[in-house]
Parts: sequence; C-alpha cells; structure tokens
Amino acid sequence: MKPPTILAVTSVLSLTCVIAKASAKPDTRHLEPNAPRSVTVTEAQAPPVIRAGLLQSTLILLPDQEKVATVFGGDTVDWVFDAGHVASRFISVKPKLASVTTDIHIVSDHGNEYTLQLQEISGDADSHFDSKIFLLLGDKASQDRLVAMPVFVPAAELEKAKQDAAVARAAQTAELKAEEVKAEAYRSQYPGSLHFDYTWDAKKAKELGLQQIWRDDKFTYLRGQFQETPVLYELKDGKGSLINFDYSDGLYTVPKELDNGYLAIGKKRVDFHVTSTGSGEKN
Repeated sequence: MKPPTILAVTSVLSLTCVIAKASAKPDTRHLEPNAPRSVTVTEAQAPPVIRAGLLQSTLILLPDQEKVATVFGGDTVDWVFDAGHVASRFISVKPKLASVTTDIHIVSDHGNEYTLQLQEISGDADSHFDSKIFLLLGDKASQDRLVAMPVFVPAAELEKAKQDAAVARAAQTAELKAEEVKAEAYRSQYPGSLHFDYTWDAKKAKELGLQQIWRDDKFTYLRGQFQETPVLYELKDGKGSLINFDYSDGLYTVPKELDNGYLAIGKKRVDFHVTSTGSGEKN
C-alpha cells in the first residue's frame, strides 16, 4: 500500500506546480516611445503602418488647417479611438490586447481622407512604439483642399452651433417680448402725450392748405393738403430760420418741439405758435 500513497502525493505536488505556473503573471516588456515622426498619406500607396504599444496612447495629428470630422475604426473592441469632445486635429489610439491589428479611417472637415494601419508591437523584438504621428498629405488635390473652406462640420462643432443658435433665439425672443411690452406701454400712454395747443390764422391756413398742428414729447407735426409744398421755418426773435424736417404725403415731422414757426410759399404765409392756454383752438 506504500507505493500508491507516494504516487498520490506526487500527483498533488505536480498539480500544485501547474496551478502556480498558470496563475503567475507573464513577464511584461517595457515599451519605449519613439520620437515624434511625420507620415505622408497618399491615395496611390498602401496605408502607412503605425506602431502602437499595449495600453499605450499614440497621438495622431492632422495638418494645422484641418479638424477631425469623423473617425472609423475596423476593430472597436480591442482598440480605443478617441477624437475628444471638442473638434480638433487630434486623435488618440490605444490597443487593449497584444499583437492585434486594425485599420483606421479619418475624414477631415476639408474632405481629406486618411487611412492608416495600426499594429500592436509588444511581441516584436523592437519594443519602440509611435508616441506621436504628424500626418502629411502627399496628393496635390488634397493639399489644395487645405486652403479652401471646410466642407464638413465636426459633430462637436455642430452641436455647439445648435446650442449657440438656441441661446441666440431665446435672447432674441426675450428682446422682442421686452420691445413689445415697451411699445404697448408707449401706445397706451401716447394719446396723453399729444398736445394740440397751437394757434394760427385759419383763413391764411386754408389758403395755404394747412389743416392741423400738434406735438408730442419729441416731435412736432403739421398736416395739410398742399398744391405745392410750403417751406417750414422756425421763428426766433422775430426772424425765420430753416430747420430740419421730414415730409411725406402732406405730413411734416420736425424732430423737436417747435414753439413758434411759419409755413410759406411765394407770398402766402401762415404763422403758428404754442398757446399759453393749451386749448388748441385756432384763431
């Protein structure tokens, strides 16, 4: 019975060794970042290979004039692609597993397309990975697009534009409402600000075509039916002087309160002035 007992102990020890080896963490290589480098992308050539390190971030930069419109990744399970929440020229790629490969397609806001081949290199003899890649355009047509206006709006910029537009509409609506309230208040108070307190010679006014004169807190108005348009003067110290006014369809609008003045055409003239009583009756 002795030999079977020894064999059983030996089997247990062997199994323990196997479990210990299986549970031990594999040796991980120390990956070294390469110096930043430039990569030229052309439509006629195969996609450039980008060396990525396990759980290391590789930053890809578009030309200065461009921003990322959208990014497509072949393998979105074993790789992480991050273009940020704000439209920029930067894209970060990171492999989650060793020895995986995938392709990445980048479309810029100028309509240029970049296709790259990504390779995780932790199993290679060379432990250096690309830390930063500057993309260059090798085709003249693509280079010409850089100086043109963007043809795509990145999703982040589009969302911001929508938010800005919504804020602007809300502000405009509030402003219009405030103006309407102000205008309504002015309309309700305006009749009380009208003053029909001028006096003039009714006979001379009829000959000339003058019918009514009134004022508010800012303007003076003269209404009439004139065969010819009379000239309007302000009367100060017994002397008449020309003043600024607007005339349209028989209505004079003077941008001030006019206390004394007269209308004249040829030898016809009608003087007017503000009465002290404010009755508005015509003499």
